[in-house]
Amino acid sequence: MPLTDIQCRNAKPKADGTLLKLADGGGLFLAVTPAGGKYWRINYRFEGKQKLLSVGEYPDTALAVARGLLDVNKKLLKAGKDPALHQGEAATGGPDAFETVAREWLEAQKPSWVPEHWQRVLSRFENDVFPSIGKMRMRDIGAPKVLEILREVEKRGALDVTKRIRQSIGAVFRFGIATGRADTNPAADLVDALKVRPKVKHMAALDADDIGDFLSELQGYDGERQTRLAIELTFHTLLRTNEIRFGKWSEIKESPAQYEQKNGQWVELPAQSFWLISADRMKMSRDHKVPLTPQSKRLLAELKTIAGDSDWIVPGVGGEKPISQNTMIFALYRLGYHSRLTIHGFRSTGSTVLNESGLWSPDAIERQLAHVHGDKVRSAYNRSEYWAERVKMMHWWSDYLTAKNPNDLTALLA
Repeated sequence: MPLTDIQCRNAKPKADGTLLKLADGGGLFLAVTPAGGKYWRINYRFEGKQKLLSVGEYPDTALAVARGLLDVNKKLLKAGKDPALHQGEAATGGPDAFETVAREWLEAQKPSWVPEHWQRVLSRFENDVFPSIGKMRMRDIGAPKVLEILREVEKRGALDVTKRIRQSIGAVFRFGIATGRADTNPAADLVDALKVRPKVKHMAALDADDIGDFLSELQGYDGERQTRLAIELTFHTLLRTNEIRFGKWSEIKESPAQYEQKNGQWVELPAQSFWLISADRMKMSRDHKVPLTPQSKRLLAELKTIAGDSDWIVPGVGGEKPISQNTMIFALYRLGYHSRLTIHGFRSTGSTVLNESGLWSPDAIERQLAHVHGDKVRSAYNRSEYWAERVKMMHWWSDYLTAKNPNDLTALLA
């Protein structure tokens, strides 16, 4: 198990006078001497020889910084360099360096962020920010230097990423100010200096009249069968791409038997299968329970025959990882829907059809789409799942899709 800052802070020397080693993983460990000193060490092998590297003393070198140093030294090894002979390249610049502060800030966000988002922010820092200003003291970094970094990202045409990197750099500087290692936030002065993303005319969703044609074309998709099934399952469940991609079989559940009284007798109701997605996978950071209709269950059954022993509902090659981010959208391109439809567009189509039907409450529809109400007070107090209504609504929705496409293979398998 990785170390925590509390463990490092509370670590005591061993009573027998020998060195205490607390492993953090990847070769990094905290050595506690009999005299009470705490030192970060990295075990590594170079040219077949076992070696030991000292990378700082705790608490001057914080846990997050030590992990950053481990990453840097691993990169040196990968480049064929002995970390012991290139310690200058691995230095982060001390406790006031931007990379040091940034890694501390990232560690502070970890408990409240979805892991995938945390990793994306870290990758942006490592790829676009740390190489330029990572070793610089926070107080030595001005707006022109930050703008230089952002301009390089702009050259790739990644204007949305540029905006997010500026926001992340700004957050690090605010953290630096709060912890006494920075005086100003140079990123705050760059809002008007960045290129503005041109407005795009969105044609991402299907009109109700086009659903039948799309589903018919999808049935004839000549690519991977698993991809077709995953797209169809997304349409029936109205989930987001990543909620489908990272789905695991362990999330598929079935409610216990329920009964209701009819004509003086208790009658067992059909069991209701559902997909339970944990809060750490949801954009709204709240558990999401999705009713599974007969059509969705048949699609899942077919996907299970393809997935085999994989934990993933839609595994990638080899079964150890899920399909890639672009697998389903590229399938839509292959079907001729480039710029006309996105996977996320299914949710817009579903929302429109469900709302225009007049059969379902707006709150039930929003809860099914896992939206958080704009009124934060209302959102905090209204914890209702609208479960009974959503079960009926999703059955209606699946039947609606099936009726739009009489050639739907899931209907033929019923």
